[in-house]
Amino acid sequence: MALPACAVQAFEPPRQPERGAPARTTCPRQHSRVEAELAASRPGSVAASVRAGPPRGVSHGFHSRPLLDKPRKASSSLAGAACAPLFALLSRGRRRRMHVLRRRWDLGSLCRVLLTRGLAALGHSLKHVLGAIFSKIFGPLASVGNMDEKSNKLLLALVMLFLFAVIVLQYVCPGTECQLLRLQAFSSPVPDPYRSEDESSARFVPRYNFTRGDLLRKVDFDIKGDDLIVFLHIQKTGGTTFGRHLVRNIQLEQPCECRVGQKKCTCHRPGKRETWLFSRFSTGWSCGLHADWTELTSCVPSVVDGKRDARLRPSRNFHYITILRDPVSRYLSEWRHVQRGATWKASLHVCDGRPPTSEELPSCYTGDDWSGCPLKEFMDCPYNLANNRQVRMLSDLTLVGCYNLSVMPEKQRNKVLLESAKSNLKHMAFFGLTEFQRKTQYLFEKTFNMNFISPFTQYNTTRASSVEINEEIQKRIEGLNFLDMELYSYAKDLFLQRYQFMRQKEHQEARRKRQEQRKFLKGRLLQTHFQSQGQGQSQNPNQNQSQNPNPNANQNLTQNLTQNLMQNLMQNLTQSLSQKENRESLKQNSGKEQNDNTSNGTNDYIGSVEKWR
Repeated sequence: MALPACAVQAFEPPRQPERGAPARTTCPRQHSRVEAELAASRPGSVAASVRAGPPRGVSHGFHSRPLLDKPRKASSSLAGAACAPLFALLSRGRRRRMHVLRRRWDLGSLCRVLLTRGLAALGHSLKHVLGAIFSKIFGPLASVGNMDEKSNKLLLALVMLFLFAVIVLQYVCPGTECQLLRLQAFSSPVPDPYRSEDESSARFVPRYNFTRGDLLRKVDFDIKGDDLIVFLHIQKTGGTTFGRHLVRNIQLEQPCECRVGQKKCTCHRPGKRETWLFSRFSTGWSCGLHADWTELTSCVPSVVDGKRDARLRPSRNFHYITILRDPVSRYLSEWRHVQRGATWKASLHVCDGRPPTSEELPSCYTGDDWSGCPLKEFMDCPYNLANNRQVRMLSDLTLVGCYNLSVMPEKQRNKVLLESAKSNLKHMAFFGLTEFQRKTQYLFEKTFNMNFISPFTQYNTTRASSVEINEEIQKRIEGLNFLDMELYSYAKDLFLQRYQFMRQKEHQEARRKRQEQRKFLKGRLLQTHFQSQGQGQSQNPNQNQSQNPNPNANQNLTQNLTQNLMQNLMQNLTQSLSQKENRESLKQNSGKEQNDNTSNGTNDYIGSVEKWR
C-alpha cells in the first residue's frame, strides 16, 4: 500500500534551513521550536498537524498533553494532515502569537484549578470547624439516628440563610446610617418637633410687651377669591428655600405646576387662570430684583390689576410675608456671595416714582463686579447696601426722603427707619426666622391654614458659618449693622411670643375638646342607666304588685333612694367640673355661696338628665 506524499515527506531526513531562516542557536529548546516552525511551514508535514493546536481563543486545559517537537505516528499524522495546509498559511509571527496565547490560557487554567482547590479546602475546614461547634452545642441530640447527615444539612441551611441576610442587608442598607438598625427609635419617646432649634435654653423670657392682637395672627386667606400673598425676599436670609417650599411643598387643591429646567411655576387659583402668590418662583422679579417694601407696596397692585380699569379692580387683601436672619451671619453670607461675582445690578431701588441718582447711591466698585474683594474692603465702603439691609428693605423710605441723605440728620433718619421697619414687620401677615425653620413652618400653617407636605430642615452649617472671624471683626460687623441687630432682637422676641401663644392656644383647645367628650360620655352613661331601669320596671309590673302588698310605699322608697343616689352623683360631678373651671371664683366666694352654686348646678344637670329620659 503506497503512502501519501505528506507521509513520505515526514520520514525523510531533515532538510537544510532555507535562505533567510534563523541560524541554529545554542539553546536546544529554542532550536527545537525553530525546527518545528520550519517543519510546520512545509505543507503536508506531520509537524504541521501536531503544531496546529486548538483554534484562537481555545485551550487544551490544565491536563492537556504537552506540545511535541518529534513527529507523531503515521496514523495520527494521517488524521491531522487535512488541517496542516490551513495552519501553514499563517505567517510566522501569527503562529508565534498563537503559541504564546495558548501558554497563557494554560496559566489561567492553572490559576482556576488552584483557586477551586483552595476554596474547596477552605470550605472543608470551615465545615469541620462549624461541625465541631455544632456538636458541642447540640451534643445531647447526637444520639438520634442519622444525626450526622441532618446536622450537615441544617448547618448548610444556616450558613446559606446568613449569607442571604448579609446580601439583603447590603441592598437595603448600603450606607453606614441605616434606618432599620436604629432600634432605639422604637423604644425612645418621640421628641418634640418644635424644640429649641438654636441649641439655647428651652425657657424663653420675653423682653417686649405685645397685645393679644399682635400675637394672634390668623389670616382668613381665601385662595379661591381675590386675596394675594406677597413674598418680600431679602438677600441671603434663606428666602430661596422658603420660596421653593411655597410652590413645591404645600398642599393645595390645585398645586403649582413646575416644569423641569424652569425656575418659575404656575400657581393658579382653583378654577381660575389667576395667581394667588406673588414671588420670585411664581411671577418672577416683576417689581425689580429683590424689591423692598417701598417698591412692592406701590408696584404690586399695578402689576396684578394693571390691565383693568381702576373702578373694576377687585378689593384685594395683600398679605405680605418675609424671612429674617441673624445680621452677622447674613452680612458674612452676602460678602461671600459678592466674592463669587454677585452684583444685583438689576435692582431698581425705585422710591417715590424714580430710582436714585449716582450721587445719592454711589457704587463701591469700578469694574463689572466686586469678585474677590476682601472682607476689610467690603466693610470699608460707606455706600455698601449690605449695611442694615433688613431695616432698609422693611421700612417706608418715603418717610426719610428715599436715598437723599441731606433731608434730615442721620440720627433722626435711623430712628425713623427703625420704627417704620418694626411697625411694618409687626403688622405683616407672617414673618419667619432662618434660625427657626420648624417654628417658621408651624406659624405659617397656623396663620394661613395651609399645610406643607414635608417638614422644613434646619441647616446649621452654611457658608457664613465656615468664615472664621475674631471678636474685633464681629464687633465691627455688629456696629455696621446696629439697626439690623435691634430689629432682629425685636423680631425674635415677637416671633417666639407668637409661637408660645399659638401653642398654648392649641393646648387649651385640645383640653376643651377632651372635657366636652368627658361630659358627653357621662351623659350617655346616665341615659343608658335610666333607660335600663325604666325597661325593667315596665316589663314586670304584675310581679312587683304580687310580691309587694303595698306598691305605693315601695315605689316611694325606690324613688327616694334613686333621688339620693342621683344627688350624690351629681354633686360629685359638678364639684369636680366646677373646681377645674372656676377655681378662682370658688376661692373668693363663701361656703354658703358655694353650696348654692353647687345645688343650682346640680338641679340644672338633673333637669338635663330628665330631658334625656
